[in-house]
Amino acid sequence: IYGKKMVDIIADYYDTVDSIPPKSTVSPGYLSKLLSREVPEDPETFEDIKSDIDTKIMPGITHWQSGNFFGWFPSTNSFPCMLGEMYSNMFSIVAFSWVSSPAATELETIVMDSLGKLIGLDKRF
Repeated sequence: IYGKKMVDIIADYYDTVDSIPPKSTVSPGYLSKLLSREVPEDPETFEDIKSDIDTKIMPGITHWQSGNFFGWFPSTNSFPCMLGEMYSNMFSIVAFSWVSSPAATELETIVMDSLGKLIGLDKRF
């Protein structure tokens, strides 16, 4: 249930990110005044966690994905990348070696070889 909600939350964020001020205006130490220093005895509900993110975390976020942010570096992510990452995380692959995940090892090799060719690396790489 929460996974589907998260996908909607992420999609809604990307639909509205350009309407959010891209740079945070919080002061250093703001978050320590808002969050407890104690580990909770009981788990929090999804709704409480989302509320904390919306009211406490989001004000301190720099929205690199915003079309209005032209800061320090180009964005390091994209919505298609996030979807691919979600798909990949579904399998929880531990790719130590070929035997631990043949498809992961072979796909990585194919992609890296293609990337090397694209940027003109010698075949020995």
